[in-house]
Formats: sequence, structure tokens, C-alpha cells
Amino acid sequence: MSSYAPESPYAWLRLVMALVVVTIACVGNWSIVVALPTVQQEFGVARAAASLPYTIGMIGFGLGGVLMGRIADRSTIAVSIVIGGICLGLGYGAASVSTSLWQFTLAHGLIGLGASAGFAPLMADVSHWFTKRRGLAVVVAASGSYLAGALWPPIVQHVIDTQGWRWAHAALGVFAAASLIPLSLFFLPRPAAHLLDAAPTAVANARGDLKLSPNGLQALLVIAGFSCCVAMSMPQVHIVAYCGDLGYGVARGAEMLSLMLGLGIVSRLASGLLSDRIGGVRMLLIGSVMQALALALYLFFNGLTSLYAISAIFGLFQGGIVPMYAVIIREYLPPREAGVRIGLVMGATIFGMAFGGWASGLIFDLTASYRMAFLNGLAWNAINLAVAVWLLSRPGRVARAA
Repeated sequence: MSSYAPESPYAWLRLVMALVVVTIACVGNWSIVVALPTVQQEFGVARAAASLPYTIGMIGFGLGGVLMGRIADRSTIAVSIVIGGICLGLGYGAASVSTSLWQFTLAHGLIGLGASAGFAPLMADVSHWFTKRRGLAVVVAASGSYLAGALWPPIVQHVIDTQGWRWAHAALGVFAAASLIPLSLFFLPRPAAHLLDAAPTAVANARGDLKLSPNGLQALLVIAGFSCCVAMSMPQVHIVAYCGDLGYGVARGAEMLSLMLGLGIVSRLASGLLSDRIGGVRMLLIGSVMQALALALYLFFNGLTSLYAISAIFGLFQGGIVPMYAVIIREYLPPREAGVRIGLVMGATIFGMAFGGWASGLIFDLTASYRMAFLNGLAWNAINLAVAVWLLSRPGRVARAA
């Protein structure tokens, strides 16, 4: 076996290093969630306006996933990681010296662009290094975003409480750049060319099993990804502020977010193992149903203990949804286009998070309650569920393993 063959020791080590990179880079997705109440107070704005840095950051993350994926497809993932480290350093530096909300918001666009190098492109990259365990590999890489969500919020909250939000953002920028740029050197080797030359077979899989053109499947996954993440954004983006409004304090909300995303890792790993047996489409359907059930619980319980329990359940139920889009793409679409195609669907999920985070803040401003925001999430989740059901019911479809 070649030292750089699929499932080789190097492939597994590369997967571990990818998890490290994603965990570092995706701090850019979660720091603003913790800082949201402080930013709202600092600039004296409404909740919807204070949510704009998150929204712009997610737009940068979504667009960046497509750009960084194309760069990785044409050169190497190492280049994407270097660019990501530079953008995170510059973005956090700019955020730390912002004197207005619009400056802070624009800085988060650059932060989102940098963070994108550590998500969709790495999911695509690790998928080339595994065949029998591709579903597991993809979700391990994707779990880095949730590991970041579990590790970073308490750290960021502590630094904000003790040193202030400006110092916290400056320190994050220095750490991200100083760690990601050297780590990129490990990712210089590329997968074997023959692993990337299965486009005719992949297209035939999509047309034969799903009775869809590749672009038709791509479009459906974009719709599903956007919808599921509008639903997902309500607890993930607003749980800290929600706990503050209920009188429990933002620190309790940060703990719930950490718990939610930590258990999301468990969900992602379990979904990856299962998807290798039953296929990505079936796993997507299971995840969508479970996310709807967890969201519904927020409508009926808001006690402190209840919120901890529901946040744990939400993490366990929804963590495996997003990586399934990447698994489905690798099951049915051309490998050489994996970076940009996965980037497009991951971008749609990020735009869903961005829109959902802003929309939930707007709904709160209009109703002085998050109840309608949870109902809005359930409505969007129904769209994702409908796409999964429709794909699973396609004539001629067979259950495929990655």
C-alpha cells in the first residue's frame, strides 16, 4: 500500500490534522454569538442590528466556501488554509479596533471568509482519502465546527469578562494566523489522480439512482441545506441572548451553547458511521425529523434545567444533518468537482444560518418573544424534510453506501 493511499496511516493522520484546523478556523463562527449581548450594549443598537455581524460573517463564510473549494480543487487545500489564516488575523484585528457597528460588521465578513477555509474545502479534501469509511471521515472533519462551538464560547466569554471584547478579538486573530499558516504545510500532498477521475461513474449514479441530473441534485441540496439551517440557527445563534432575556445570565447561555455543540459532535460521528451503512439520503431524513422534534420542545419549556436538557437533546438530534449533504455529493457527483460542489451546498447552509440568525432577531424585536422565531424554524425545517422524503422516494433509487 502506498503511504499516501486511501485509508492509509497517513490518511487517518491527515483526518486528525483536518479536525484540528477546522476547530481553530471555526472560532470565527462562534465568537460573535458569545459577544452579541456585549456588542449590542457597546453600540447601543437593537437585537436585529446586533445580529448583523453574525449574518455578514456567515455570508463571508458561505461565499468563501465556494471560493476556497475551487482553489483547493485547482491547486491544494494548503493554499486555502494559508489564505484562511491571513483573513482571520486581519479580520479579528480590524474588529478589535472598530469604533462603529458597521466597521465591526464588515470585519466579520473577512472573519467569515477566513473561517470558510476550515470547513467545506477540508470536508471535500478528506473525502478523497477514504473509500470504505468516507462518511465517517467527512463527519469527523465537519465535527471540527462543533468542537469549536464547544471549546471556544466559554473561553471567549471568560476573556471578554476579564479583558474586554476588543482584547479578546485581537488575541483570537493572532492565535488563528500563527497556528493555521504553519499547519498548512502538512496538507501539501495531493490524493492520487485516479481517485479524482470517476466523474462519468458518479454522474451515472445520480442519473440512474435518483433520476436526476447532477445539477438538479445540486439545486435540491442547496434548497434543503438553506432550509435546515434557518431552522438550526434559532437555538445556536440566540440561546445566549435568550438566557439573558429570561434572567438566567449570558454565561448560562454560553454553557448551553457549548453543551449543544459538544453533543453535536456525538451526533455527527454516529451519523457518519450509519451513513456508511444506509446512505446519505436516508441519514438526512432521520436527522431532519429529529431536529424538528427538538425544536418543538423549546416551545413548551423555558426553565433553566429544561433549557439545559433541551439544548443537549437538540445537539444530539441535529448534528449529523449538514455533513450528509457532503456525503450525498460524494456518493452521486463527480469527485474532481467535490470542492466547489460541497462548497456551494455548505454555502447554502451558512446562508441559512445567516438569514435565520438575523430573522430570529427581527422576530424578537417585533414580538418581544422568541416563540414565533421557534415556529419559524419549524416551518423551514419542513422544507428540508420534504426534500429528503422526495429524494428517498425517487423511482429507481437504490440505497448506496459511500
